[in-house]
Amino acid sequence: MQDVMGQWDIAFPNIGLYLRNVPKSFEVFGFTIAFYGVIIGIGVLAGILMAVREAKVTGQDQDIYWDFAIYAVIFSVIGARIYYVIFAWDHYKDDLLSIFNFRNGGLAIYGGVIAAFLTLFIYSRIKKQNFFQMGDTGVLGLILGQIIGRWGNFMNRECFGQYTDSLFAMRLPVISVRSNEITVEMADHVTNGINYIQVHPTFLYESMWNLFILILMLLYRRKKKFHGEICLFYLGGYGIGRFFIEGLRTDQLLIPGTGIAVSQVLGLALFVFSVVTDLIVRWRMKGNYKDEKDKI
Repeated sequence: MQDVMGQWDIAFPNIGLYLRNVPKSFEVFGFTIAFYGVIIGIGVLAGILMAVREAKVTGQDQDIYWDFAIYAVIFSVIGARIYYVIFAWDHYKDDLLSIFNFRNGGLAIYGGVIAAFLTLFIYSRIKKQNFFQMGDTGVLGLILGQIIGRWGNFMNRECFGQYTDSLFAMRLPVISVRSNEITVEMADHVTNGINYIQVHPTFLYESMWNLFILILMLLYRRKKKFHGEICLFYLGGYGIGRFFIEGLRTDQLLIPGTGIAVSQVLGLALFVFSVVTDLIVRWRMKGNYKDEKDKI
């Protein structure tokens, strides 16, 4: 197992964890079902349930969130696909019909997040709901869905980082990953008798980071100073984590004409935006409180 791995094996040798025959899919009545899709589905359902529960706890109409979830899921998937296609245009420009082939992957979480917020903005205006309050409720479900969904990448052997021999280094058989995601540095460590690459499990890093952010959000949500602050917490917390984790990945979507990862730029921008916006709102609230106090 140390030098040769089976096609479906996954190993974390530095913590002594060796997983044999981890399939990417399974069959039901002759139909092949990808574990990636199942895990994403579980993440979506768990996220919706989390948001609905939070709505109940905070005295909001739960039906509003069930209704919104239908639109959010549909448009988030479309947004995630559009975002990916835009920044991976070279893969699709010669075969436009492949844009509609979701079975080969190609969804970007930031595209889904952007689409979800745009959908919420329009939905809240139509239903005359508080956009910021709904956002604070919804992001708890959103990040839970991300925590679970990243394990779909684990099953697909994707979204990994550069070569490493760190504590959580992950070994994947060369045959089970896309050849264009094997870098020169990885290849340099594939010597005679070794048929695997050893990489950063960035899916795991992001899932654990998101879990940390979710815990902080749950602890802080009752102490928030204004509607929308939990949204800012999510955008800033996820953004700064993604900025660092994206730097390790080998499947980065780059800004056209540059070697700059678009997710790093967006992650850092969201972090700065969130911090600055939170400080400004708090400063204005403090000023308004002082003005009211002076009137008394």
